[in-house]
Amino acid sequence: MIRPEALLHPTPAGLYCPPGDFYVDPVRPVARAVITHGHADHARAGHGAVLATPQTLAIMAERYGADFAGATQAGAYGEAVARDDVEVTLVPAGHVLGSAQAVVRWKGLTCVVSGDYKRRRDPTCPGFEPVPCEVFISEATFGLPVFRHPPAEQEIARLLRSVAQFPERTHLVGAYALGKAQRVIALLREAGWDRTIYVHGALERLNRLYQAHGVDLGPLAPATSTTKGDFAGEIVIAPPSALQDRWSRRFADPVTAFASGWMRIRARARQRGTELPLILSDHADWDELTATVDELRPGELWITHGREEALARWSQSHGVAARALALVGYDDDTGDD
Repeated sequence: MIRPEALLHPTPAGLYCPPGDFYVDPVRPVARAVITHGHADHARAGHGAVLATPQTLAIMAERYGADFAGATQAGAYGEAVARDDVEVTLVPAGHVLGSAQAVVRWKGLTCVVSGDYKRRRDPTCPGFEPVPCEVFISEATFGLPVFRHPPAEQEIARLLRSVAQFPERTHLVGAYALGKAQRVIALLREAGWDRTIYVHGALERLNRLYQAHGVDLGPLAPATSTTKGDFAGEIVIAPPSALQDRWSRRFADPVTAFASGWMRIRARARQRGTELPLILSDHADWDELTATVDELRPGELWITHGREEALARWSQSHGVAARALALVGYDDDTGDD
């Protein structure tokens, strides 16, 4: 019987596969890397060779420049790629555009590295696909029972009700540049908001990239003006960091909103001065995490980052062996929550 650690095990550089001689989402430059998605804590520049989905490669090129790696290989969803004696297949993770789980197979053993994932529908990317496996490697960003995300449509409806209630004010929505901003825009379109949505300049390149990959965001325009009342009654999307800087002062008595799973915690909303907290996350909540483990019933659950202990205890109490890998370098709440 092959031990799973012979196929994948943690190292200071990240999860390493000795028989394939590659890392998954390494936190430092390595010779060969498989990248699950384009957020900066998982996708770093400087690797010798990178395997990822075409969309993730495009995101990395947009963020780091065309020479972000020595060589690249695009792996379409469902396409098996050989790495020495190891087979790697990328399947949808439902996190952001191009996000994938890395399914690693060797000598009859299957390990699935989920990267970051969510289980609910997202109009901007394919949904999570469960893969039977001996080892499931999961995040646990929101791995506590307090984190139960409401339906995304409900949070968007709250935003639109506020816009209708305060037509004289600008609604300024903080949303991370990769994934969250585009999801908020797409959900607004689905909810019937067909007017121009105004965006901070830091979002424009990734918005164009999403549109180039077939995600219809509707009419967008830069949020630039010299007249304070120009954006009354409008929705403006910006990086969270922009909500507190001088840029935000141009808007008409803004209602500040922040789209994040952390908005479940009232103290975080108050800390950020958020008037309209929108509980909208691109990560699995507690129920999604536990339901995924229950659905897959892997031989072992490995937890890479987040609230590892609670999910490990739940898993063990439900008959699935679990342990925390305690990997360093993956952020919980600094860019994709």
